[in-house]
Amino acid sequence: MENEKVYTMNFAKIYPLLVNKAVRKGRTAEEVNQVIAWLTGYETEEIERAVSADMAYGDFFRNAPKPNPNRKLIKGVICGVRVEDIGEPLMQEIRYLDKLVDELAKGKAMEKILRG
Repeated sequence: MENEKVYTMNFAKIYPLLVNKAVRKGRTAEEVNQVIAWLTGYETEEIERAVSADMAYGDFFRNAPKPNPNRKLIKGVICGVRVEDIGEPLMQEIRYLDKLVDELAKGKAMEKILRG
């Protein structure tokens, strides 16, 4: 039930939180968009449309045009849980993004964040 609350949250409310986390640590909104694009296949314009379209967070991931196959290489802990061990696929996608933005905010090089 808790997952449903996350899935129905408005992407327009979550996106600025992701950007602010990165910006506070000296990164940019463009870098956040680059991470989102790498993970989901959305172009920057599509991300901006999703923000203005009142899209649910779960739908943002369900409708991702081209999820990156290398996203399965994302490992580590976010919110006390190992992302590779999350059983619910949609929640795992959401936590992948959390992990990538966390790495961005910690100053990790973009090539390493994008598993290049």
